[in-house]
Amino acid sequence: MGGTHSSEPEPYPALRVRALESLLIEKGLLSSDVVDKLVAVYEHDVGPMNGARVVARAWVDPAYRQRLLADGTAAIAELGFGGRGGGDKMVVVENTPTVHNLVVCTLCSCYPWPVLGLPPNWYKMPAYRSRAVLEPRKLLREFGLELPESVEVRVWDSSAEVRYLVLPERPAGTGHLGEAELARLVTRDAMIGVARVTPAAQAR
Repeated sequence: MGGTHSSEPEPYPALRVRALESLLIEKGLLSSDVVDKLVAVYEHDVGPMNGARVVARAWVDPAYRQRLLADGTAAIAELGFGGRGGGDKMVVVENTPTVHNLVVCTLCSCYPWPVLGLPPNWYKMPAYRSRAVLEPRKLLREFGLELPESVEVRVWDSSAEVRYLVLPERPAGTGHLGEAELARLVTRDAMIGVARVTPAAQAR
């Protein structure tokens, strides 16, 4: 790829955002510095690395895990992460050998931004939002996750009031890893429920 530019046009929503941003800056209602700062926040302060810290702490600290499952909002706040304006209720659902959880927002794209950052494009697409409910196993298969029939798939529908976070299973063979090393294994997709955590993820 190098310094070459794609010949594909930007998606229509992206063009609208750029046009709106330019108009607001032109009218003096917004500065490019403010935009840059907001982008920096979502790149460095808000993102899946926060959720990964929550998951890793739950893996190594049984008491924290219990608090997380009992009151996700409060337990996540212990690590300094909270909803926008403090109003989002966080519910954490745990994967087990017999239960796999999948998160979706069927109405729009409600998403736990403080712990996962910006939602991936596919999460916002109508196809994902409908198929996660209608045919979750087939959808997961297309993400590369094949679940045995003995594993129950539970689908959780996020809303403006409640956001869900999946607590993935800790992968086998990671007993020697510390909390920081474990956090590096945890991916955004695993915390949405479309993937599992694997030791190989450490190389990402």
